[in-house]
Amino acid sequence: MHTELFSHSVQHMLDLAGIFVFAISGALLAVRKNYDVFGMAVLAEVTALGGGLIRDLIIGAVPPAAFTDLGYFLTPLIATAVVFFLHPHVERINTTISVFDAAGLGLFCVTGTTKAYDHGLNLTASATLGLATAVGGGVLRDLLGNEVPSLLRWDRDLYAVPAIVGATIVALLIHFGALNPGTGVVAVVSAFGLRLLAMRFHWRAPRAWHRRSRAEEDAATV
Repeated sequence: MHTELFSHSVQHMLDLAGIFVFAISGALLAVRKNYDVFGMAVLAEVTALGGGLIRDLIIGAVPPAAFTDLGYFLTPLIATAVVFFLHPHVERINTTISVFDAAGLGLFCVTGTTKAYDHGLNLTASATLGLATAVGGGVLRDLLGNEVPSLLRWDRDLYAVPAIVGATIVALLIHFGALNPGTGVVAVVSAFGLRLLAMRFHWRAPRAWHRRSRAEEDAATV
C-alpha cells in the first residue's frame, strides 16, 4: 500500500488550480468560437475535468472526483463567469488561451502522476497517466470546438512533450524519494516553462523522415 505523496489538502488545492486554469482556456475558446454562455460552460467543464475523468476511470477511483466533490464541478462555472464578463479583446484571446492551457498542462501532469502512483501504479504507468491527465481535457476541448487537437497537429508547437517532461520529473522525484510540494512546483514550472518556450520559439516535433507536407506539395505545383 502506497503512502500519499501529498496531503489531501495540497492535492485538492493543486487539482482545483489546474481545473480553474484549464476551464479558463475552454471558456476562452468558446468566446473565440462565438458560443453562448451554455457553450462556454460546457467547454469549460469538459476541458477542466476531462483528463481527470480519464485518469480516475483507468485507476479505478470511482466514482471520479469530479462527481463526488462539488468544488470540482463549480470551479469551471466560476471560470466561465470570469471569462463571460472579463474576457480580453478578441485579438488577444488566442495567446491567452495558450498561456492558461500551458499552466493547466503543468499542474495536471504533476497531480495526475502522483494520484496514479498513490493508487498503486508503477512509475512508468503513473507518468503515462500524468500525461493523459494533462492533455485529455485539451483534446476534448478542441474536438468540441471543431478543431484538430493540438496534440496531433504537426504545425503546432510542442504540446505533449512538456507534459511528458513534467510527468517524468515527478516520476524521478518519486524514485529518489525527493517529491514534496516544493519539488512538485519545480516540475509544474518546468512543464509550463517548456510549453511557453515552445510557443515562443515555435519548437515542433519532427515528422516522418523526408516527409513533405501537402501545403509544400501544393506550393511546388503552383
